[in-house]
Amino acid sequence: MQFTPSLIASLTGGVVEGDQDILITGFGPIEQAGEGDITFLANMKYSHFLYTTKASVVLINEDFVLEHPVSATLIRVKDAYSALAELMTLVESSKPLPSVIEQPSYISDGVIIPDDVYVGAFAYIGKNVVIGRGVKIYPQSYIGDNVEIGENTIIRPGVKIYEKCKIGKRCIIHSGCVIGADGFGFAPKDGKFEKIPQIGGVIISDDVEIGANSCIDRATFGNTVIGEGTKLDNLLQVAHNVKIGRHNVFAAQTGIAGSTVVGDYNRVGGQCGFAGHITIGDNNEFGAQSGIPNSIGSGRRMIGYPVVDARTFARTHVYLKHLDQLFKQHKE
Repeated sequence: MQFTPSLIASLTGGVVEGDQDILITGFGPIEQAGEGDITFLANMKYSHFLYTTKASVVLINEDFVLEHPVSATLIRVKDAYSALAELMTLVESSKPLPSVIEQPSYISDGVIIPDDVYVGAFAYIGKNVVIGRGVKIYPQSYIGDNVEIGENTIIRPGVKIYEKCKIGKRCIIHSGCVIGADGFGFAPKDGKFEKIPQIGGVIISDDVEIGANSCIDRATFGNTVIGEGTKLDNLLQVAHNVKIGRHNVFAAQTGIAGSTVVGDYNRVGGQCGFAGHITIGDNNEFGAQSGIPNSIGSGRRMIGYPVVDARTFARTHVYLKHLDQLFKQHKE
């Protein structure tokens, strides 16, 4: 990878301040980057590093006001973080991708593998599987019978996709994910629990990314659904018959119990827990370790267990810090 500030500015709609032709050969964090690296400044907590960084080029927001001279070449853009993402996506897309069928691997008779598909060693592809163009299935992955995988989706090493699951286009499923395992369904009978067969499926829509070691359970009947553009972090549990809408983001270790419905554009912090059979609206924000036992509307900022409005939580936290003093005064 080799770029110049002038080329990056043309790609990102930015304006260069400094040497337009300096050669950029890599990326680095602003506090560690060296000569030849490009970095960015989006969080003002790191603004002091701008004046000491060894990076050759720094992406900054167009309205940032310098307090001291800088040695690096600057590229002013509307949004430094978005511009960096755009640039890194361009670099990644320029890398050559494998498009061979490695051996040993197993592909069931009758499955059509397009010319540009990659199947890694020790992968297993079951009966009646449908694979779109540009799909990459990395080593030791399992693709069960009657699975559908859309164009340009990436299945990372060690992913397990059970039978009758559908994966959309341009998805990324990271290592260790299990898609379509049985939902946690048991019925009490004669002092013990009997398994309820889980005969439904899973539908993963287009442009979904699922982090490593996350699990999406199949529905009891019908489908568990992950909507278009939703991003799931590592170590998530999505239970049977859950329906998640479009363009949500869930941080690590969050769990969503069965039959819960989540709307669009929600932002969920790490280690949150959603009870089953509830409905969550659109454009909500849940702080880390929130517990959500009941349905929530739209446009809320909430945190805590049980979850409350973020401002109420902050006030309560302040009161708690003074409880010891208040008890002493009351005792006196």
